[in-house]
Amino acid sequence: MKIYLGLGNPGKQYQHTRHNAGFMFIDALAEALALTFKYEKKINADIASKRDDIFLIKPQTFMNNSGQAIRAFFDYLKIDLQGPFVGPEDLIVIHDDLDLALGTFKFQKGIGPKDHHGLQSIYQHLGTREFWHLRLGIDSRAGLRTLPPADYVLQSMSKQEQEILHKTITELLQELVLEAKA
Repeated sequence: MKIYLGLGNPGKQYQHTRHNAGFMFIDALAEALALTFKYEKKINADIASKRDDIFLIKPQTFMNNSGQAIRAFFDYLKIDLQGPFVGPEDLIVIHDDLDLALGTFKFQKGIGPKDHHGLQSIYQHLGTREFWHLRLGIDSRAGLRTLPPADYVLQSMSKQEQEILHKTITELLQELVLEAKA
């Protein structure tokens, strides 16, 4: 089983913000796999699935409470993170990362950015950091740090920034979709 959890904020006003890079990735993955999202009230998330081996999740709890939705997902499906059939390595959390330049990414187990409230919520609710992090770089400030990080990530990206992020997501999906279809 693979569980892809994209982090972001619900609502049109956040749709093109840097903080929604995880949602953008999950939307593109759903499109590539021809999956449709359905809101699950008990989990407070939009979920798409392929059989019972691939789940795409977009929490509707807002970023800072993302852990509530993934915990509810595991509880609802009665999934024990200690295995034997599903473990933290089966969870891939896709999120924005202000520590990485726009157009770059890192795929690491147990390692996220220095300060990310969505991830802190997940760590708290799951009691572990030992899952995969797909860290999508969103920093295009070119050294200018006049805007506080919390304000910067909630700004809408320019068309050029969106194109760069879209290109990065497309490249990542080429590998993931091949794996997911297997």
